[in-house]
Amino acid sequence: MLPEGDQQLIEGLRTRNRRALAKTITLLESTRADHRARADALLNALLPETGKAIRLGISGVPGVGKSTFIEALGLHLIAQGHRVAVLAIDPSSSVSGGSILGDKTRMEQLSVHEAAYIRPSPAAGTLGGVAEKTREALLVCEAAGYDVVIVETVGVGQSETAVAGMTDLFVLLQLPNAGDDLQAIKKGVMELADLVVINKADIDPNAATRAQAQITSALRVFNFHGNPAHAGDRWQPRVMQISALKAQGIADFWAAVKDFEARRRARGDFEARRRHQAMAWMWDMVHAGLRHAFDRHPAVRAALPQTLADVDEARIAPSAAARSLLTLFQNPIP
Repeated sequence: MLPEGDQQLIEGLRTRNRRALAKTITLLESTRADHRARADALLNALLPETGKAIRLGISGVPGVGKSTFIEALGLHLIAQGHRVAVLAIDPSSSVSGGSILGDKTRMEQLSVHEAAYIRPSPAAGTLGGVAEKTREALLVCEAAGYDVVIVETVGVGQSETAVAGMTDLFVLLQLPNAGDDLQAIKKGVMELADLVVINKADIDPNAATRAQAQITSALRVFNFHGNPAHAGDRWQPRVMQISALKAQGIADFWAAVKDFEARRRARGDFEARRRHQAMAWMWDMVHAGLRHAFDRHPAVRAALPQTLADVDEARIAPSAAARSLLTLFQNPIP
């Protein structure tokens, strides 16, 4: 039985109360052990009410116009009767641990709309720049009745891989002058993309058309050698031109998203992808928990400095050092 306060949070989510949603996500982000236990119980209680939204991952280099695109898309979807949640991951300072959290201020119209919810959160050093609790926040947004959930990455490092692993469709934003074929092929993130969107196409239409042709050519290569999710599928990653600032091409983009969803559902791949993601999420948490416990183990912490020095000076093989530390970790703590 959940405590009365947590039961009130659940009721608030069911009635689409934004304050209850914010308080629930804050609870999820807490590192306190008692808060973690409450959050787990809340998630289990809400689980039957999740999974009804379409989950979009949005990435792109800084300056490509991610916030402008998300705002234009969000306003378009709200006009069609959807409710939109945006989980915007901001890079954290390696010195202070703080983050700019500027996405909410950039999406001025969307952030004040009653049918939208924007939650900026710091990456806080999490692998790939993706906030550790983003997956859980996504489920809570779904339970609160948001039928489109957008996860925006910081656009650097391995964040794209992480976000592609928690969303239904991964979108990569590019600039018209992104570069030639070689540069496009170098970017491993291309292998993850279900849709590539060339933003700011109105600035230089000729460059946008060239970029579209070049990226399309690169994606044909990846269709044979890249993302296994596209193998044998009639869905081919598409390249589109838009102008988010002028809201041009947004309707066509959403039509492509719905086409992607329909094709994947017809083949049974849509739900299979989500089941695979849920299993991968569990193992990610297991690995993270084991690493945390390993780092805090007293015997490991005591032996680690000398072991690192021995490996650095080539006095012991790295594999032997690893097994030695694991043996210490497996022994009961006195």
